[in-house]
Amino acid sequence: KWGARDRRFIAETTYDIVRWFRFLKKVSGADDHDYWRLLGAWLIWKKIEIPDWGPFNDLSTKTISENLLKEYPLPIQESIPDWLHDLGSQELPLRWSNEIKSLNQEASVVLRVNTLKADKNTIRQQLQEEGIETIPDPKFTSALLLAKRMNVFGSKAFKSGLFEVQDAGSQLIAPFLRAEPGMRVIDACAGAGGKTLHLASLMENKGRIVAMDTEAWKLEELKKRARRAGANNIETKVIENSKSIKRLANSADRLLLDVPCSGLGVLKRNPDAKWKLSMDYILKVKELQQKILSEYSIMIKPGGMLVYSTCSILPSENEKQVHQFLNSNEGFELVDEKHSWPSEGFDGFYMALLRKK
Repeated sequence: KWGARDRRFIAETTYDIVRWFRFLKKVSGADDHDYWRLLGAWLIWKKIEIPDWGPFNDLSTKTISENLLKEYPLPIQESIPDWLHDLGSQELPLRWSNEIKSLNQEASVVLRVNTLKADKNTIRQQLQEEGIETIPDPKFTSALLLAKRMNVFGSKAFKSGLFEVQDAGSQLIAPFLRAEPGMRVIDACAGAGGKTLHLASLMENKGRIVAMDTEAWKLEELKKRARRAGANNIETKVIENSKSIKRLANSADRLLLDVPCSGLGVLKRNPDAKWKLSMDYILKVKELQQKILSEYSIMIKPGGMLVYSTCSILPSENEKQVHQFLNSNEGFELVDEKHSWPSEGFDGFYMALLRKK
């Protein structure tokens, strides 16, 4: 019977092979489905002894070791599709090389403390009592970094709603909205509610948050998480059609639009995405982003503010979308914008704060 340590090793190895798939293919000479050769190359790369198993018999450790020392073009060295390298180089000529290298590093596990239940120091102490060591980061008011990767979902602290697992970059978005206790806030692309719950915490359970999504099952998951977190100022609404949006016209003090995107900012934790993505998908998702920004922005009251955010690092999904919207909607103005770059240590996000005049 395999224990937790074995399962973790297998999961992390699989993730790493997916992350470095193209590079490992190159150094090993494997085809797409020669998984034993890919695993063997990974073991040699990580200096782990190769088991005396039949599928590894024709593996040349010497050749692979020599190939590992060679320099390759960036798309091979950093293991990404050529089309994605071309797109990134075109959109981020000065940043792309550094950012894609950062996106191949293993993601940190970051917790967001739930201040509806206790303060950061109290929660950190309770985690320590359960054997979970954390490190605070002064740049993020509610973040605790795990000192060592481990499963925290079985802990009493998690079951009691003391924290959520949420990347530090993602934790920048809810505060960027400048929501205050007592306001009426709409999170219109809420999903399972990570940022909704953060907003409830920032608003001290005062006021009202309307969490909306086109997928009812995601909102059901949000309700479970809200109960665990003690967030009781949240109501959920399924977006069934355009009427769901129009009924809420001019009703919100604040609006969060955390729109669907390519997900290029979170490849650290979703390395398989780079092999599933296509240029066609990115073009379609950019159309959807502009549609959401244009149609959902009617929900904001005059004088109210909205945040447009993505987990992408591409300007065509970020600044350019905001500028296109502003050029077509003179009733809005840009107040602030911010990037969280993968090279800064966490996931990549973009956020823009707009005010309705």
